[in-house]
Amino acid sequence: MLLARRALHPATSSQFLPSITARFISTTTTTPTKFTNLKMSNNKDNKQGSSKEGGKEAEPHQFQSSNRTDRPQDEWKFRAPYKIHDKGANFEVKWKGKCHCGAVQYELSREKPLASKYCHCTTCQRMHGAPFQWAAIFHKTDINFTNGHHDLGWYDPTAKSTTHHLPCKVSCAYCRTPIMDEGRNMILLFPTLIEGINSPEGKKAFAVQSHMFYPQRVVDIQDGKPKFTGLADESNLVDEQTGEEIVGSNPKEKEKEKRKREEGEGEKKGEKKREKKED
Repeated sequence: MLLARRALHPATSSQFLPSITARFISTTTTTPTKFTNLKMSNNKDNKQGSSKEGGKEAEPHQFQSSNRTDRPQDEWKFRAPYKIHDKGANFEVKWKGKCHCGAVQYELSREKPLASKYCHCTTCQRMHGAPFQWAAIFHKTDINFTNGHHDLGWYDPTAKSTTHHLPCKVSCAYCRTPIMDEGRNMILLFPTLIEGINSPEGKKAFAVQSHMFYPQRVVDIQDGKPKFTGLADESNLVDEQTGEEIVGSNPKEKEKEKRKREEGEGEKKGEKKREKKED
């Protein structure tokens, strides 16, 4: 009972949460085969990522971060987006955000995201328990964690692994609020965590430009924004009224065709100039 009470307290959650989760999994008798395989894989990760210090077994790296910095798997703490900016560094704070319980808090130095989109893919629907995900794209160096640096958990939806593999989803290890999606080059933050997002300035700064994976939607949204079958600007558009895919509307492919035409026209002009010189 004492263990359960400690686990429910934010100050001790990072210490007891992994052990409670492991105990729950080990006592489950009716486990599907797929989940059993995942459990075995995670147990293997736990053994590989732990060691003994001072007679005590170190915190496992899998499932959530820890306060360790001496192991090879802890190198992420020294890299963006997790690296803490030094005091006095050139980091002008434009926005602040936090999870539901407040354990994880961060600052943003960019006034507007590189892009803001609604993602309707089924993975985002399930992971957020919502009709779609609202994602704002930032550089990894645009964020600075001011609290909860060691209170993060990861999930790789592709491998269904809770180790830190890119791309992955990052959440608060205590209240489970989704913090961001970490990609190989960028991060996708969730504007609803940002203070002042309901203000006129917030709505303007994080205004959505487009919809992604719209054919997988569970709700129709007629807002006049471009709606793509897949990734934004890299797939065909969807007609907002009919819901039908517009063949040949892929902006990326159209740009390629445009460059080819321009190159072809340039070659023709070059041939004409050479012919005139020969004459």
